[in-house]
Amino acid sequence: MTKQNFLEALCAFTRETLKDLILPVEMQEEDEEPPAPRAPEVHEMGLPDYTSAEKKLPYVIHQVITAKDVWPAGQQPKSHAVVRSVFGVYHPDSQEGPLALLGMIERIRLGFWRQRVIGKQFKLDVTQGLEYLIYEKQFPPYYAGEMLSTWELTPIELEVKHGSKGYANIQIGPQSRP
Repeated sequence: MTKQNFLEALCAFTRETLKDLILPVEMQEEDEEPPAPRAPEVHEMGLPDYTSAEKKLPYVIHQVITAKDVWPAGQQPKSHAVVRSVFGVYHPDSQEGPLALLGMIERIRLGFWRQRVIGKQFKLDVTQGLEYLIYEKQFPPYYAGEMLSTWELTPIELEVKHGSKGYANIQIGPQSRP
């Protein structure tokens, strides 16, 4: 559940960070008048309906793409997750579109560096840095890019009692791992 809790906290942070970034929305066939500009939608792992990606613009999708739990000898357990954040915008102006995309990415990038802790427990691994790219091949009026970030997650707590109040014959720690 930790990674799901992390994604929920990351999405809440992103919504708050982008709430006043109002971007154009493409008119759809069923629309009787142009839709009002709005803040980007934020999703965990993917869009609810991937076949309508263009209809959902602007948006941000946060995806956990790799995760690792380790227990270094003599230390506490550690848990990390690498997140891909996918950004998409619609803009009818081919100069303003890429700038709107860059602005959205920059808000999140700066927010991560300023805050560094999300949901009071998930910490940006600043030693890994933040990497982002604007996709080279764009399809105006649609623009997309992504960011990679690494996060320190809450380590898993032991549930086995040991020591003077528990099971003294059980060895817990890195030396007992297979």
